[in-house]
Amino acid sequence: MRQEGLFITIEGVEGAGKSTNVQVIEDFLSEKNVDYVLTREPGGTLISEKIRDLLLRHHEEDMDAITELLLIFAARAQHLATTIRPKLAEGKFVLCDRFTDATYAYQGAGRGCDLKLIGQLENLVQERLRPDLTIILDLDPRIGLERARQRGQLDRIESQQFEFFQRVRKAYQDIASREDDRCL
Repeated sequence: MRQEGLFITIEGVEGAGKSTNVQVIEDFLSEKNVDYVLTREPGGTLISEKIRDLLLRHHEEDMDAITELLLIFAARAQHLATTIRPKLAEGKFVLCDRFTDATYAYQGAGRGCDLKLIGQLENLVQERLRPDLTIILDLDPRIGLERARQRGQLDRIESQQFEFFQRVRKAYQDIASREDDRCL
């Protein structure tokens, strides 16, 4: 009988160093000969990447917060069905750049979506699946946004007001405190 893999997620505000730290983790896993797959949210599959593009692109009309929330969970459902669950079932480690904690932080705290609604969607789409380990990178949003600006044009979400990112950071800090058995 094959053992199920480990599900590791990386979280944090824009510019917190997720990409850099993902590379460090990848190097470590490769060095230890751990069979893993790297993925991201939103995204990770052909359909989910199209939804990601829709979410991050600037539009002529404002995207409603509930529309954004539902699109994220639609992308997540596809991602879970075609990538995350199958790879975990094969015994692989899944290293994911963002997951549901980002939804609580960005759409919940940032956009003001009802946390109970997010929880209902989480249960519907994920059932019992939760990350085994979540690494939350904490950084002052001023520094993170400056780093994001240095990378180039800001996407739709990166273009939010500073207060939005303060709420996102606080939500991540709250998640890390509340779930210290899972979060590092």
